[in-house]
Amino acid sequence: MTTEELYASIVIPVYDEHESLERLHEKVATVMNELGRGWEVIYVDDGSTDGSTQILRDLQGRDEHVVVVVQRRNYGKSAALSAGFALAEGEVVITLDADLQDEPAEIPNLLAKLDDGWDVVSGWKQNRQDPRSKTLPSRLANYATTMATGVKLRDMNSGFKAYRRACVKRIRLYGDFHRYIPVLAHFAGFRVTEVPVTHHARQFGHSKFGRGRLLRGGLDLLTVLFLSQFGRRPMHLFGGTGAVMMALGFLINLVLTVQWFQGIRPIGDRPALILGVLLLIMGLQLLTIGLLAELIVSLIQRMEDPLSLTARIYRASGTIEPDIQTHLQTPRSLL
Repeated sequence: MTTEELYASIVIPVYDEHESLERLHEKVATVMNELGRGWEVIYVDDGSTDGSTQILRDLQGRDEHVVVVVQRRNYGKSAALSAGFALAEGEVVITLDADLQDEPAEIPNLLAKLDDGWDVVSGWKQNRQDPRSKTLPSRLANYATTMATGVKLRDMNSGFKAYRRACVKRIRLYGDFHRYIPVLAHFAGFRVTEVPVTHHARQFGHSKFGRGRLLRGGLDLLTVLFLSQFGRRPMHLFGGTGAVMMALGFLINLVLTVQWFQGIRPIGDRPALILGVLLLIMGLQLLTIGLLAELIVSLIQRMEDPLSLTARIYRASGTIEPDIQTHLQTPRSLL
């Protein structure tokens, strides 16, 4: 199958889900064959130890649509998705979980929404079949994320999504950023929406996410906000904060100096003097950090593809969506 014939790439992270894989692939293959367009399914085995790897190899031997990626160990869902995104060659990319809770029959509904002009379509598990210990923290996290970012999705962490290829090639995932792909896509300029999808109760095994995910998710949200808002202009954060602190420190010390010249009272034993000097020093440090961050960002942007932020190019011959190379390139000036 050539790249030109390939319409959809399905990326499925797998971690110890051997009971589900045969049934999952049967359902995926049925849906995609009914669509009648070229497809591939990329299973990313993220360090499974329960025999999932051999099952995936057997599937790959029986079906030419299957690509199997085996990670060296369990690196997490973000790393698994990144590997799948790097290999995906379809015009659209679909992700879903391997535990049979997502319903592959909903794939045409996600693709139809992409055809309406959206770049990212997230599956909203309207009737979620999970225990309250999972649904309640998820609702709190969705509410907090919406308030902090303005991205109005009711199921931010859904693993069932469809993307245009340009989106997944642009987004970079690490840590646990897979929770915030819609936020990353939104701040990168892509249009994000959601559609209701069917959700099933888990049939086999247990969830692989521990109780600490809520805390980790909150910390990751702060990182996402920082990178999205100030990743290309860190001086606006560090410099702005540093300037305010220096101004407050200068004002405090100015008042103390005037009082000292007027002989109102000695200033050497006053806490305000320590506060003023501390604010000046911290403000200067933040300004310096901002300048260093700007130098780093400037170097990174010089190594990026100039078209990495370009959506379309309009020429007399027609509209072009460039095949953007988003990886970093070494500038000739550094060779």
